[in-house]
Amino acid sequence: MTAPDTDLICAIATPPGEGGVGVIRLSGPGAKNLAQSFIRNKLHSRQAQYSRFVADGEVLDDGIALWFPGPNSFTGEDVVELQGHGGPIVQQNLLQALCTRGARLARPGEFSERAFLNGKLDLVQAEAIADLIAAKSKLAAKAARSSLQGVFSAQVAQLAARLLSLRVEIEAAIDFPDEDIEILQQAEVGQKLAGLSEDIHTLLRQAEQGRRLSQGLTIALVGEPNVGKSSLLNALAGEEAAIVTAIPGTTRDLLKVDVVIDGMPLRLVDTAGLRESDDAVEQIGIERARQQIDSADRVAVVLAATDLAKADDKANVLDNCIARARAQLGTAADALNANALHIVINKIDLHEPVLPLVKQSQTQFSLVSATEQKGLKEFVAALVNNQSADAEVATFTARTRHVQALTRVGSLLQQAQQALDDQAGPELVAEDCQLAHQTLGEIVGTISPDELLGEIFSNFCIGK
Repeated sequence: MTAPDTDLICAIATPPGEGGVGVIRLSGPGAKNLAQSFIRNKLHSRQAQYSRFVADGEVLDDGIALWFPGPNSFTGEDVVELQGHGGPIVQQNLLQALCTRGARLARPGEFSERAFLNGKLDLVQAEAIADLIAAKSKLAAKAARSSLQGVFSAQVAQLAARLLSLRVEIEAAIDFPDEDIEILQQAEVGQKLAGLSEDIHTLLRQAEQGRRLSQGLTIALVGEPNVGKSSLLNALAGEEAAIVTAIPGTTRDLLKVDVVIDGMPLRLVDTAGLRESDDAVEQIGIERARQQIDSADRVAVVLAATDLAKADDKANVLDNCIARARAQLGTAADALNANALHIVINKIDLHEPVLPLVKQSQTQFSLVSATEQKGLKEFVAALVNNQSADAEVATFTARTRHVQALTRVGSLLQQAQQALDDQAGPELVAEDCQLAHQTLGEIVGTISPDELLGEIFSNFCIGK
């Protein structure tokens, strides 16, 4: 683990723009002495001191000064907060004065990075700070708070401890090659590996739902040209975000709109119409649409009720809907589970007879008219209810890297189990378990390459 920098850093910790209060944060050796040089009253530990902030005989601002001695502070270092007025010019003047007296501007996320490097937070907790700030719903904020309090980290640590204990028993078998199989059997390595794999799978499922809760569901609107995908996007977004014309192929690229519906964050993605085309630009848009199908959490295949009315077999309109949707998705349809695929029949205002037939089906259908705002509430409720069901198991927030790491741990444990079943030798079992243990450590940061830390903390705001 890289040692934290020892220089004195400063940054504005409140959002940019005008506000009633603006907070400037200092952290590092000499933070108290530098802040004390700006105020007349003596700083006392954890006591708010009102004073004018004066530099070179000029009053820059007035407000509250707070000193938090290290190691009992957010960063583990001496920290001072100067809470003055929230005007941009006022804050910049004070920040410049601090920098001319020995401080430097903090990098994005450097305060949280120092908290991590000084052992005040693990890596998951540090990321949870950013998730809590960015939470777009009550459930997301609650889950982020759980991660910040260590709920996710504790489960990872417990699994890591069990895996470490198992590694010790496997290593013992390596030291006695003539009795390795007997030693592994007596230690019940197979049963313990199976138990670990099951618990990793459970944690992976929770982490995946936590990722969706914090980042929101991505809903891809796909289908043939002129079925009303862009009109549906506009109706759901409540604004004219997409251009709508009667000309097929109007949408050429992905159009993404973030909305929060009933407290749930959703990212709606309008895509190019799926069809054969000789237009080079449209072909690129269609390829991007197919890529979006593979990456989206939910795929809403939009069909036009007017097209379904032309079907020869009216009695099997539902089967026609499903067949038409799967034909448009191509090979991607096989990879979608039941919850991921949703068929949306649009333009029901132009063809009412399809309505009672669809209502008899157990398939995930929604009947809408984007132009007349019909059925939208029910369609959104279906999406939000699916997300709410997912949120019930999301007791903490997680990120894509956590999900990928847990997936790799699961694969490594399966490899170890296979090596054990094949009696390939304890060395191979030990190697897979060692890699799995290392990957668990990367989640919380006990084992983290510097490149990973830089990527994580660079996405934080400057003053955090």
